[in-house]
Amino acid sequence: MPPVAADATPTARGLWLLMAVTFAAALLVSLPNLRDPMLRYDDFPALLADPSGFWPKTLHEGRWLNYLWHLREVVTPAWLNFAVYQALWAGFAASFAFAATGAARHGLILALLILIAPPATLISLWFNTLMPGLALVTLYGLLGCVLRPRTHRLLMPIFVVASFMSYTTYPLLILAMALVRSSERSVRDLAGLLGLFVASFAAAVLIVYAINYQVHGIFGVPLAAWRAASPASDIAGMVQNIPLVTQSLSDLMIKASFGFAPAVWFHLAMLVGGTLVLARHVPKEALYLQAGLWMGMALVVVQILKMGAIVPARSFLFAWVIYAAIIVRAVQVLSIKPTLAARLALNLVLLIVGSYLLQTFMQYTTYRGWQAETRALAPAVQAVNGPADIVGDVMQTPSAQEAGVQDPSALVFRLHYLTGKTVTLCATDAGCSDTALRLGQN
Repeated sequence: MPPVAADATPTARGLWLLMAVTFAAALLVSLPNLRDPMLRYDDFPALLADPSGFWPKTLHEGRWLNYLWHLREVVTPAWLNFAVYQALWAGFAASFAFAATGAARHGLILALLILIAPPATLISLWFNTLMPGLALVTLYGLLGCVLRPRTHRLLMPIFVVASFMSYTTYPLLILAMALVRSSERSVRDLAGLLGLFVASFAAAVLIVYAINYQVHGIFGVPLAAWRAASPASDIAGMVQNIPLVTQSLSDLMIKASFGFAPAVWFHLAMLVGGTLVLARHVPKEALYLQAGLWMGMALVVVQILKMGAIVPARSFLFAWVIYAAIIVRAVQVLSIKPTLAARLALNLVLLIVGSYLLQTFMQYTTYRGWQAETRALAPAVQAVNGPADIVGDVMQTPSAQEAGVQDPSALVFRLHYLTGKTVTLCATDAGCSDTALRLGQN
């Protein structure tokens, strides 16, 4: 166990208490989205247990675990699914924080900092689809708090392979947990851990490729046409895709700072400062965390260069988790002795936690207009005999723009969920029935 401050209470009771407080915080910040949660258009098949709507993603994204989840035939309310999803995320945040700090106060700070990660907020709008994958990640986190490090590490291949079939970068959360759970750190141990992870990740890719070949007749995961990808077949092609790497990282930094550019430099300074503190006081821990961060970044960059498509900010959730661990552990190490540097570092981290709790809450309020407008439209759709036609450009409505609606079909799925009726969108009056509803007038 690395050096910790005087508040250390590494007990099972401390873990469950930390989980309870973190879950309460999760419900609080997501309160605006809890009663009628926003979900992206391609998350509706998971909500409605419709495997046919998700089938293309097995080929184009290798999401086989998620597909099995669609076969469950049990439909539960969106608000319940969202609450369970947030509970799972809170569980991972708490277990990771407990393993990383072994302390009450600093464990809570780290858990909250992970909970409100901007990539986590972005990806939470696919809560129905990602629930089984996040459950695996959380389970691995909890096992890390109760199993011996060696036993926990030996389970890594199973969890890496399974979680990869839910979301491509979930295995990097598995790696992060294994890194902080390591007890006897050394260069040799780190090499063995990273080697095991790389082998597990490679096995996950090969297994998905093999399943796709068996089912779809294609050995690989070809990207869907809508991504407009430019796959590289040689070094020259990868060089041409370098701007996509720059764009992906730029999007990450801006969204991780809620669009406030100066905050980008603040986070980079905190990362460098935290790393220097750990390198001075607990150099092996600094090496482990940085190795995990750059292993993950390398895998994502290689994917961008090879596939030729931008990776969204939500895929970098692992990077925020490790960043949070670095800066909170730096605060914890400095707090062993009450100094001005320790107080300043603590205040800076608390500033992030406090401001991001508020901004996460506000982020969830941006979807309320879309939810309210579609709820108001539902009775008119319900009153139509047979299928309902709707005229208008969904993407140009203020509520859709504020909510970041990604596709017009979001309205079709949303109204089907609210009314059970089939809805057809029409760009103009031509081709629509005489009873067609018009956006903004019903």
